Amino acid sequence: MNIHGKDIKIFSCNANRPFAEQIARALGLPLGDMQVKTFSDGEIALSINESVRGSDVFVVQSTCQPVNNNLMELLISIDGFKRASAGRITAVMPYFGYARQDRKAKA
Repeated sequence: MNIHGKDIKIFSCNANRPFAEQIARALGLPLGDMQVKTFSDGEIALSINESVRGSDVFVVQSTCQPVNNNLMELLISIDGFKRASAGRITAVMPYFGYARQDRKAKA
């Protein structure tokens, strides 16, 4: 799909792959080819297997359990798309953990 001269690409991290597939299907787009894997020591590795140069990239990822791992997957994928010269990167977060912790701390 091409809007305003830019390709639109939808990618999914590990937390919401079925939802991302439904979004891509509804828009008539293929789901982007990306793998996120975790090494035995807990580090996360990202592999983007297609060009995103100049494209509008949408990354679908919730920060549900395990919250910290899913958040790191999202941040690492955003960094990877930025390094791959994506035109614009949008995080689609159906559930945003830590969002309710913005209250003032009790003294």
